[in-house]
Amino acid sequence: MRCGRVAALLALTLGVAAPILASAAGAQQTAAADSGVRVHKPRLLLVPESVVNDSAAAQYVQLKSQAAAQRVLNTSELPVRRVRAIASRLIPQGARFNGRSRDWPWEVNVIEAPTVNAFCMPGGKIIVYTGLIERLQLSDDELAAVVGHEISHALLEHGRARMSEQLLSNVGVNLAAAYFGLSDVSTAALGRSTQLAVSLPYSCGQETDADLVGIELAARAGFDPRGAVNVWRKMATIGGSQPPQFLSTHPGHATRIHEIEANLPRVLPLYQAAVRSAGAGTRP
Repeated sequence: MRCGRVAALLALTLGVAAPILASAAGAQQTAAADSGVRVHKPRLLLVPESVVNDSAAAQYVQLKSQAAAQRVLNTSELPVRRVRAIASRLIPQGARFNGRSRDWPWEVNVIEAPTVNAFCMPGGKIIVYTGLIERLQLSDDELAAVVGHEISHALLEHGRARMSEQLLSNVGVNLAAAYFGLSDVSTAALGRSTQLAVSLPYSCGQETDADLVGIELAARAGFDPRGAVNVWRKMATIGGSQPPQFLSTHPGHATRIHEIEANLPRVLPLYQAAVRSAGAGTRP
């Protein structure tokens, strides 16, 4: 009896939420004004940008403080200078996808740790771990692909979209659980089912869009966008086994490589134009 009520409630919740979230994931197709990749910018942005960016900035300050206390923040001059130089070329290209990014207080820092990771918080707060650079032995083109990918999450407001999605999901699930008198276990199961049916496919879409915008940022900044393919081939050699794609918030390595390669014809002319411009004495 209780299971039947949970199934009915799940269908009701998804029936209301899925069209909204699907429209957010597939809405507002955007591309740079002068050609380039085609991606979708979310429309479900319930949380104000200022709230998201201020929260991210506070977390960033805390993370830097912890890293500084452990003496792992910007401890090696060469990787810091290298990451900041690459980011300084990528960031100006982002205004094509989010004009407000021109006014963000961008910041780029490096943490000395074996973690193979990098991220860009909403509002332009970037961290790169030295483990990413060292374990993958990244060239500048490859590092630009990674940093460009992370910047793209911020430009496309994926953090803000996820917060809005979570807010909508929590409100719907909690109100429904209270109305039907579900137990804690049933409520948790309902929330998990909602995530599997709605949230995870949307997150995979975010990752794909960030990959594509990332290679365009790199290309326009004068970095070879084919470096992104090399990155994911390298990641495949150290990543071990991955969960089935439908249970993961990230596409599989082979899927990412396929999508990037399919879009290289859109961005290689931009890269070639940037190289020509640099050769003529104009910075990309």
